[in-house]
Amino acid sequence: MRSYEVIVIGGGHAGCEAAAASARAGAQTLLLTHRKDTIGEMSCNPAIGGLGKGHLVREIDALDGLMGRVADAAGIQFRMLNRRKGPAVRGPRAQADRKLYAAAMQAAIRETVNLSVIEGEADELIVSNGRVTGIRLAENIELSAGAVVITTGTFLRGLIHRGEEKTPAGRHGEPPANGLSQRLLALALRLGRLKTGTPARLDGRTIDWASLEMQAGDDLNECIL
Repeated sequence: MRSYEVIVIGGGHAGCEAAAASARAGAQTLLLTHRKDTIGEMSCNPAIGGLGKGHLVREIDALDGLMGRVADAAGIQFRMLNRRKGPAVRGPRAQADRKLYAAAMQAAIRETVNLSVIEGEADELIVSNGRVTGIRLAENIELSAGAVVITTGTFLRGLIHRGEEKTPAGRHGEPPANGLSQRLLALALRLGRLKTGTPARLDGRTIDWASLEMQAGDDLNECIL
């Protein structure tokens, strides 16, 4: 049985930061993800920052996290929101290229010392004397750990609604983490539901771009994220 000090389940924003932070602290860390090529996958709104998240990104950056640096590498527009209002409601925001962001995050993860990445699905938590001691993959492979961090985002019992259709999925085209969800329920842990909404897409070929007003980004010397 392979052993790690920390196992992080999920390769989204939280998983990448948790795994990198653990590895920087000197712990032998494993990042488990369904697919390596989806590490750092951004949502349909490829923005880093904003009123609440901008504050969080700055805190992560102060702790030597990855998100700020990766956003700098993939950013295509940088703006300070609410410039006309008071400092309390201003928020830095970077619009990023989704492909560049994922590529930059994957490169950062590869370069992180003490951090390994495995493709697989965590199907079960291994519990001994009331303490999580590892995970079992869907392929029945067991991995032991001193600590397990779950950052599965929308994948736990994930369900996509489109009109009257309901499709089990963590993200469009990717399976949900049902096995892990059932294991958490079996441990008498309460599961909640966070709903996200995605607006309808617009075909760029149907938009009269010439009639629209350009919303330019800020001068990078004035917009510090």
